[in-house]
Amino acid sequence: MVSIIIVNYNQKNFLKQCLKNIKEANLKLDYEIIVVDNNSTDGSREILTRFKISDLRFKIILNRENLGFAKANNQGIKLSQGKYILILNPDIIVLEGAIEVLYQFMEAHPEVTLCGPKLLNPDKSIQYSCCRFPTLYTPVLRRTFLGKVPFFRKKLEEYLMKDFDHARPCEVDWLLGAALAMRRSGLDKIGFFDERFFLYFEDVDLARRAHKAGLKVYYVPASQMYHFHQRLSATHSAFPALFSKITWIHIASAIKYFWKWSPTLHR
Repeated sequence: MVSIIIVNYNQKNFLKQCLKNIKEANLKLDYEIIVVDNNSTDGSREILTRFKISDLRFKIILNRENLGFAKANNQGIKLSQGKYILILNPDIIVLEGAIEVLYQFMEAHPEVTLCGPKLLNPDKSIQYSCCRFPTLYTPVLRRTFLGKVPFFRKKLEEYLMKDFDHARPCEVDWLLGAALAMRRSGLDKIGFFDERFFLYFEDVDLARRAHKAGLKVYYVPASQMYHFHQRLSATHSAFPALFSKITWIHIASAIKYFWKWSPTLHR
């Protein structure tokens, strides 16, 4: 069985489309859907109630506050029963056969604990969803004009693996948590998402723990999904972004991540 977990926060329209899309994909495997709602106020809960009545494989967790991405996903994982767990953002559109491909890949490669599909932008261009581990300066390059300077732009492109052939499967450092398949037995070894990360870097941290345990993380482009991705912490200018709450959440997660994984910070 595959347990599909969707964490929602005020994404009513995307959530409705995502759930409809999963049903219409006619999955050729046993599955369940668990939606964890982080106290949405946009009518999402009414949609979830109606959907639950029509599908017995559907479970809902309604939080009284926004617990963040990591903690809410952990709630879903604890409730799930599948051998494999598939984390999906509400703004993901699953193409036919995509989930089955991830399932079959995990079945054929028991050494793999995390794997993810090729994510596509709405215009069908590749979304760079597999990356190398970030350095201390990576968040700065992504959020400021420095990322446009030729030397630093090259560093950013290396981080985003733009030099990689996204048509072939490959072992990678980490995968975007918007669509991430996980082996339950692997999670039993490395643990679930680190709940110190409210939003951002929880997927990087999980992958790093998998590597540390000798487990593999793979990009599987034969599985394809659309992602209507919006970088909430990005703006056209670096300076207005500094006044955004989501930007500071991102900065806080970055600090926690580098403090946890960079021994030089402890000297």
